[in-house]
Amino acid sequence: MYRPKTTLEQWRMLQAVVDNGGYAQAAAALNKSQSSLNHAVSKLQDQLGVALLEVKGRKAFLTPTGEVLLRRSRVLTDTVETLESLARNIECGWEPEIRLAVESIYPQSLLVQLLEGFQPLSRGSRLQVYNSVITGSEELILDGKVDIAITSIIPRGFMGQALMTVEMVPVVHHSHHLAGRTKAIAADELAQELQLVIRDTANKPRETQGWLKAENRWTFGHFADALPVLKGGMGFIWVPRHWVEAELADGSLKLLSIKDGGTRAGVLNLVIPDPDQIGPGTRLLANNIMALHGLPEVED
Repeated sequence: MYRPKTTLEQWRMLQAVVDNGGYAQAAAALNKSQSSLNHAVSKLQDQLGVALLEVKGRKAFLTPTGEVLLRRSRVLTDTVETLESLARNIECGWEPEIRLAVESIYPQSLLVQLLEGFQPLSRGSRLQVYNSVITGSEELILDGKVDIAITSIIPRGFMGQALMTVEMVPVVHHSHHLAGRTKAIAADELAQELQLVIRDTANKPRETQGWLKAENRWTFGHFADALPVLKGGMGFIWVPRHWVEAELADGSLKLLSIKDGGTRAGVLNLVIPDPDQIGPGTRLLANNIMALHGLPEVED
């Protein structure tokens, strides 16, 4: 078994000498004697067999080797601090991992805003984010694989809090032969066209939602994969309006006018599958989601 020659404390002292510009300043910052720092860094260099610092005048400067090793040492000490902090948090009931399912129609800008707000408060917990489509969210909830879900489907027996409504619209590229149609398109006629669809992420998908009458379908994993194909002039797609606002505004994409149903609306809900068993980190994330949508906090 390998036994380290050096200690974390020695590396922390070296970092302090460099960060504070010398032994005297580092000693004052750490509330240690200057001689103890000199001894620790000198012993570190002897144990490694390389020079880390060289003194010029009253200042200590890193050698090229010292620069490399100091940079790597910061990763080491930061990792240890994170581990110790995580252990303390877990002891206090803070979860080591939080699992969040987010349906693909949820606005990415809101997801980024949510994660930016949660990251500094996460206390080192790992966050697993599942991108789910249609009945994929329902399956994750029923199988107990997520702690929180933002979903348009609330499985039977579960409670949900409505967050927002997402408008789904049918669009084509401006070069598509249907783009110039002024007369509403009948569903039977649209069923003859190529439809771009997003794959249901459930292991056993149930095609109970969405307009899926077209026999000629190309299936993609996400809207981000399908839209470049659409913009190449191929097919039509039902897509959240917020995904294509800019393209509809500049005319590169066109809305289709469909008889008896040119738009659909989906309500996205916050579902906490087992609210009595969630930890403080999961509750904090759920409350951040609620706050983002102007809703009151989740009750204890």
